[in-house]
Amino acid sequence: WNLQVYGLVDHPMLLSFEDVKAFPQYESKNDIHCVTGWSRLDNVWQGVRARDIAEKAGVKKEAGYVILHAEEGWTTNLPLDDFLAETSLLAYAHHGEPLTPEHGFPLRGVFPHLYFWKSAKWLRGIQFTKENHPGFWEQNGYHMRGDPWQNQRFTWD
Repeated sequence: WNLQVYGLVDHPMLLSFEDVKAFPQYESKNDIHCVTGWSRLDNVWQGVRARDIAEKAGVKKEAGYVILHAEEGWTTNLPLDDFLAETSLLAYAHHGEPLTPEHGFPLRGVFPHLYFWKSAKWLRGIQFTKENHPGFWEQNGYHMRGDPWQNQRFTWD
């Protein structure tokens, strides 16, 4: 397994799991919200801040979006500001236990201020782009941003 960080960056990276865990560690407690209507409160995630990865890569000023690439070609998109949010992290543990394969082992994005489909499981790549490119669910009618507080579930919301 490795994580590729590329696109509009000064320093593209290919990180092993050990490389990811060498970044400063971060723990976050938050709620998650699914587009289907359920929420799970008080999740405690361990991982690294998305912004620390971005800083190390040296994101170029023309970058405005992030495309998260997961296993089997699955993708989702995020505005750069959402990726860099204080609560955004790349998690490898939940409540002190390593993620299970069902929940995204070895690494998943966690963006609790957005609907949970934006928190890509089985993360393999982080691509910084100038243009916004819809991911799998966005190409199939889900909202391009997915803010639960604005009820941004579908394209027409």
